[in-house]
Amino acid sequence: MTNETLILAAVVLAAAVVAIALAWTFSARRRRERLRRKYGPEYERTVKDAGSEARAEALLREREKRVASYHIRELNAEERGRYSEAWRRVQAMFVDDPGGAATEADMLVTDVMRTRGYPMADFDTRAEDLTVDHANVVHHYRHAREIAGRHARKQASTEDLRQALVHYRELFADLLGERDRNLRRTA
Repeated sequence: MTNETLILAAVVLAAAVVAIALAWTFSARRRRERLRRKYGPEYERTVKDAGSEARAEALLREREKRVASYHIRELNAEERGRYSEAWRRVQAMFVDDPGGAATEADMLVTDVMRTRGYPMADFDTRAEDLTVDHANVVHHYRHAREIAGRHARKQASTEDLRQALVHYRELFADLLGERDRNLRRTA
């Protein structure tokens, strides 16, 4: 081989390495942007918890695979009607029993998740599972559960319980699958 051939081979090899590196970088950037768009604030929360974007992205992809193995389904019209009516009763209960209403709201949300096919593992796993299809409202679930915990310790005010109900309602409406504006405005 001549020096010119070796130089040409080195240039071609270097160009190939640069092209592969650029393709990998572009692909990683697209994947990161897709996850950021899909998960919104949950993406940043996961990055903070995981300690790095790469680890967070791996965790989010693992969640997606786990949830894809579930048999999640939409509610039928009869179920949506039944759950909507149950929610109205929970809201009406708030006037006389704010703590009971918050407890019932939590049980109702849990029942909707179970009916839709979400496994009822521990709270953290349930919240992670919800992020795959409900990332825009899962923070409401976390806030509601935090208030419910304070209520169990007798440390929640009536206003706290009202806020819990508002948070549960946001998740509930999203789980119902109908973006019912009247449901979101009441309470």
